[in-house]
Amino acid sequence: MTDGDVPESHPRSESLAVRHRLEAGVERGITHTQGLLAHGRGEAFDYLLGERTIESAARAERSAAAHLLLADRPVLSVNGNVAALVPEGIVELAAATDAAIEVNLFNRTDERLAAIAEHLREHGAHEVLGLDADARLPGLDHERAKVDAAGIPAADVVLVPLEDGDRAEALAALGKVEIVVDLNPLSRSAQAADVPVVDDIVRAIPAVAEHARELAGAPNGELERIIAAFDRERALEAAERTIRTGDG
Repeated sequence: MTDGDVPESHPRSESLAVRHRLEAGVERGITHTQGLLAHGRGEAFDYLLGERTIESAARAERSAAAHLLLADRPVLSVNGNVAALVPEGIVELAAATDAAIEVNLFNRTDERLAAIAEHLREHGAHEVLGLDADARLPGLDHERAKVDAAGIPAADVVLVPLEDGDRAEALAALGKVEIVVDLNPLSRSAQAADVPVVDDIVRAIPAVAEHARELAGAPNGELERIIAAFDRERALEAAERTIRTGDG
């Protein structure tokens, strides 16, 4: 079955279309098979959230855009699932915020790096970092420690969607302003984030990009007010309450 074989009337049409994008990512060498398991876990949380962007997530997405616009050196970190699901959104967000794009993988091979970089370029990316890996993040012993010195280590604000908890904690320890997209508000990634966006990646990235375009040219004071108005603890509590009770 392909995307075209799923009628829009099917109650799970959007979910099935996303799954097919991940399957295509595996076939292209972009997505690792472990990423399919991770997506399934996230999909369960999204089901409990009502498969919608709740109000607290919408506020987080606006705050995320303000952070990226105010940043001196924003970086968008991309893994295989992100590349397969929202390549256009990542490229559009990078353009809207003048952010660098860096590929960072747990199951890292030269072939996957090249495939992801090429996939992003096919969707409009001009420069993709992460292939040189001439630096390491302290406190990590696996492949996600490998980074480009000109990318994540030099960043002041980092968007890390679908993140590993230990790397989220490592980035927080380095003092980075960290924006995490994670459907589980109890995950280490969401708990470590300055801006936890508890929303599906296919909704969150386009939403942040839209906010960034809307806020482009806004005075720094307005962006700072948006950031100050966002309460990460209340956002996490609201997401957990919605998952437990459906109220949110």
